[in-house]
Amino acid sequence: MPTLLALSVGNTRTAIGSFTASELSAVSRLDNADPIAIAAAADSAWKMLDSAGAPIVIASTNDPFADRVAGEVEALTGAEVLRVGIDVAPAIGTHLDAHAKTGQDRLLNAAAAWSCVKQACVVIDAGTAITVDFIDGVGTFQGGAIAPGAQMALRAMHEHTAALPSIEYRAPDAGSFGKNTEQAMLQGVHVGLQGLVWKLVEQYAMQYGAFPVVLATGGDATTLFANDELVNAIVPDLTLHGIHESWRAAFETESEPSRPAVQRAAASADTRPGGCGHGCGCHAKHDDHA
Repeated sequence: MPTLLALSVGNTRTAIGSFTASELSAVSRLDNADPIAIAAAADSAWKMLDSAGAPIVIASTNDPFADRVAGEVEALTGAEVLRVGIDVAPAIGTHLDAHAKTGQDRLLNAAAAWSCVKQACVVIDAGTAITVDFIDGVGTFQGGAIAPGAQMALRAMHEHTAALPSIEYRAPDAGSFGKNTEQAMLQGVHVGLQGLVWKLVEQYAMQYGAFPVVLATGGDATTLFANDELVNAIVPDLTLHGIHESWRAAFETESEPSRPAVQRAAASADTRPGGCGHGCGCHAKHDDHA
């Protein structure tokens, strides 16, 4: 499998992932402060790949910043930068309103999740915003829900009240009751987001008629869901895997390409005992997809 450099430009940070033979071999993350610095990091990662002229693919939920990054990357590498949504379509079908514009990260996460489990699943992406999306049993993205992420919710409380302090998100102290204002804010956001996800997943399962596999990703996923029995696996870098899967689907000509990367990523991310035995990290029974 040829090599690939994948960039995921988010609202606040950019992830750079190097793929070799379907393996995500290196990841770096930079704040979206300087597109030149991000481009320099991408150029360095690209030159370290073991294949001259490896493709470079950028996905974005922040197009103005991604445009600047893409231009700088092309200037440094001399290579064409492919863009998800223009040159590479997310490798997932959709059933949405006719003119719906869905974030690339949501579709790429769905593509990676479906490639892993090959059955109905929910993807939670806990970042700047938190998204909870449903992919049905034939691999169609059905949509989902978007809510403020943990830090956004805390910032909103501070900015729209006179007395609530500005605090950074972290897991609240043990116990059910916040014993001071800061802990009360953390309890409200932390447990509130967990409850939001539980309610949405139950709603999806009732409408679909079966309980899906649940995968979580994003910067706050571990803090929110590491010990949550609802979540079958926390899979870091799911969006990068979605870029790789979508590029592979668009440009690979192998008749039966393998999908080991996402499966191993999910398996290594799930630290609980058990598992389905298929290497994808979930704990549900499903058809063989190795």
